[in-house]
Amino acid sequence: MGTGKLPLSSPGRQYLMRRFTIVTDIAAPPERVWQVMSDVDRWAEWTPSVTRVTRQQGAPFAVGTRVMIRQPKFPPALWTVTSIEPGRSFTWAAVGPGFRSVGTHRVDATSTGSRATLSLDLQGPLGGLFGRLTRGITERYIRFEANGLKARSEDPTYRHAMVGA
Repeated sequence: MGTGKLPLSSPGRQYLMRRFTIVTDIAAPPERVWQVMSDVDRWAEWTPSVTRVTRQQGAPFAVGTRVMIRQPKFPPALWTVTSIEPGRSFTWAAVGPGFRSVGTHRVDATSTGSRATLSLDLQGPLGGLFGRLTRGITERYIRFEANGLKARSEDPTYRHAMVGA
């Protein structure tokens, strides 16, 4: 013992969260990447992992904003923005039966532009199970999002809407 790892049969193991993360370098300044990333209303235009996004009550994108996201092969999910560091990152959470999904979107400056880090944590009693059951599609969707964010951010013809408008 003493390894810090829980045996597969351990009751505590079911509470371990499952995390999916992808990091991508983008040849665009962080301001541009942030504009695309935080303009959640337009995500369906650039990632096939999202078919529709609806901000509830037309609220501006801020802490407390609730956003309904529809994705192929998943039920609609209501995400609530839990934190924003303007120009840099935002985190939101959605609750499912027996688990909580926490998504974090972050952009950092690099010498050649930006680095975007997208992560999804599946927490709670069924988070690990849900993560294992949906691993393939979740990894594919997060890759779609990273690739779409990169392509949209690097596209000089794209003009974004004002965030919060």
